[in-house]
Amino acid sequence: MRSLVILAVLVPLFAVSARAEAGDLTPAQRMAREVYAELVGLNTAASTGSTAPAAQAVARRLRAAGFAGADVQVLGPKATKANLVARLRGTGERRPLLLLAHLDVVEAKRSDWTRDPFTLTEQDGFFYGRGTLDDKAMAAIFVTTMIRMKRDGVRPNRDVILALTADEEGGPDNGAEWLLKHHRDLVDAELVLNEGGNGAIRQGRYLANMVQASEKTYTNFTLEVRDKGGHSSLPSKENAIYSLAAGLGRLERFAFPVELNEVTRSYFERLAKFETGQTADDMVAVLRDPPDPAAVERLSNIPRYNALLRTTCVATRLEGGHADNALPQTARANVNCRILPGHTSDEVRRVLVEVLAEERIGVTEPVPAVAGPASSVDPDFMAAAERITQELWPGMSVIPIMSTGATDARYFRTAGSGAYGVSGIFIDVDDNRAHGQDERLGVRQFYEGQEFLQRLVLALVVSDRAGGSR
Repeated sequence: MRSLVILAVLVPLFAVSARAEAGDLTPAQRMAREVYAELVGLNTAASTGSTAPAAQAVARRLRAAGFAGADVQVLGPKATKANLVARLRGTGERRPLLLLAHLDVVEAKRSDWTRDPFTLTEQDGFFYGRGTLDDKAMAAIFVTTMIRMKRDGVRPNRDVILALTADEEGGPDNGAEWLLKHHRDLVDAELVLNEGGNGAIRQGRYLANMVQASEKTYTNFTLEVRDKGGHSSLPSKENAIYSLAAGLGRLERFAFPVELNEVTRSYFERLAKFETGQTADDMVAVLRDPPDPAAVERLSNIPRYNALLRTTCVATRLEGGHADNALPQTARANVNCRILPGHTSDEVRRVLVEVLAEERIGVTEPVPAVAGPASSVDPDFMAAAERITQELWPGMSVIPIMSTGATDARYFRTAGSGAYGVSGIFIDVDDNRAHGQDERLGVRQFYEGQEFLQRLVLALVVSDRAGGSR
């Protein structure tokens, strides 16, 4: 009963201020904005910055809020690749809940932006800055949630762990992987909340709240052709660059077979209710057994749907030759693949070898892929996510999704944790600026995401079941 009382007391404290966009913020919202501004203001890009100042800044805030020194750690393989791990102690009735976000961001040049990318700028209803969307909004919200629970005396039924990590964006020192390998005891959890799921807005209309339960496996293959070369004044029919180009053309025309899984099938089934016209009809038709070929073809022409239907491989880099007046001795291409769950990179490599067999192109995988399984769609967790979604956005659907990109959830799924990408942060599906110029997140959407995540965390730690109470 104590947990139920705590929940009843805290939810009003976390209530969204209807005047947030006007600057009249609740204490929790002011704290979140302060943390957000501090994190965005620190350059944590892999090659030009460091995650250490951000991890240390969060550690200071947590210790000032009353977290014991032993429960707040900054650690990593290098001084510039620091990770923050903090723990709010619970009763131990259940295994821990992990709140995961990454501190690193992709590169951002001041000359490419209309404003300083490493200053949080609030303008015209948006927060601008590198990492505002990916992923410092969630980091700031999780930090604020941890501090609020500590100060308000929440005694969760499980430990709540906060992990803010380095190099999620593709650097060599991935913090989630490193922590699981070297400090598993610090981050071992039953359930992980991470990025990868968000709400969808189109033309100002809120469509659905997405929950990521699986993701594709990210990997790169090197395609290489070798030849003896020679003088360019004596060209021969054998040319490494031509052979590679012919193979890439063949790859361009090749498509992996359509394959739906539990998550993508549910996605198309639910999203069909929000789409219109031919697209809605095609989403229904693709669910048939076998899928309607014409529907598959039409959906395949829409990149975001094509990526959900099949494994994809695309050329992203080229290099060849060694001199302007010499026949090329080598020609290489990088092919980036996003592989459906349940398939290995070796399976995909064998397919590429077959597609490129006529040109005798070598196919290697420089760095073996880390393939994570899908998280089963846990009914208790989904019940909590759906209930809170209805509280904040009545009539809104919650849709399980498979990410076409990569997140750190795969490391935790491989380690046996249930991991979900969920944020309650709504973004415009036609204007997603993550990784791009003038990255931004709506001010209203930031505070809505804060409210959603705080309520979700409380629901997962102050009741026996995510969807119920005792």
